[in-house]
Amino acid sequence: ERKPRLKEFGDFILDEIKEIIPIKSDFEFLYDVEVEDFHNFPINDFLLSNNCDGDEDGLMLLMDALLNFSHAYIPDKRGGKMDLPLILTTRIDPSEVDKEAHNLDTLVRYPLEFYEATLRHVNPKELEDRMGLVSSRLGTELQYEHFGFTHDTRDISEGPKMSNYKTLKTMMDKMNAQLNLAARIQAVDEADVAYKVIERHFLPDILGNMRAFSKQSVRCPNCNIIYRRPPLRGVCTKCGGKLTLTVHEKSVKKYLEISKDIAQRYNIPHYAQQRITLVEKSIDSLFTSDKIRTTKLTDFF
Repeated sequence: ERKPRLKEFGDFILDEIKEIIPIKSDFEFLYDVEVEDFHNFPINDFLLSNNCDGDEDGLMLLMDALLNFSHAYIPDKRGGKMDLPLILTTRIDPSEVDKEAHNLDTLVRYPLEFYEATLRHVNPKELEDRMGLVSSRLGTELQYEHFGFTHDTRDISEGPKMSNYKTLKTMMDKMNAQLNLAARIQAVDEADVAYKVIERHFLPDILGNMRAFSKQSVRCPNCNIIYRRPPLRGVCTKCGGKLTLTVHEKSVKKYLEISKDIAQRYNIPHYAQQRITLVEKSIDSLFTSDKIRTTKLTDFF
């Protein structure tokens, strides 16, 4: 009696390999990471599945932080280190991550009640307990698994390779692009978008930079010593070098003109316009000396 071709090994069915034919791949390189003593992994059509433990994913995520955010690649301009992950942790506690991530919903399908509530303009907080937010899973096993999504994709890498936030150079270009998009969407009031950007982004940024300017430290570019307050001598006490500011005037004023322009074009509420006027006066009083005035000869006649 002929022996059976297939052999059983636990829950696996082993088929004898009769021929090996090399097939040239469309890709030039293939990288695979294996853990010592555990070298099985799922391949085409899941011929064998034994070591799907995320080693490759873990390594690629680590390289994303170490390579893409390397000091050799980050911009040397202002804000280059703003979003740089300077500290990496090996264990993630979901309760300690950014609170914005806790507002992520995990549903695979939104209930009809959600869409009906949008027509009534219900406060989103009233629907939090029905949307399966991550915040409701904290402290349980579900905080790590079974995250649903509503739309599939063929390739997670599809889509724009570079966002307009990168291609548009100036803040005015970025702001105009956002407002032009708002004007095309029937459900969006572009004047309200302009008001919220000024009220929630530009003005807080200007006021925060004004406070930072008034409390800033000074630095010696020669020996890189930072002083919490300028020395009485007005120069570096170590090398005698000239001291420079750590917060500059341009960083305080960078959103002022664009705020004034948008406020005028979209006729935002008078309260917000008055806030911009008061902020401008505060900036002028901070950077313009009353003792130094530019006058013309005709001013004396």
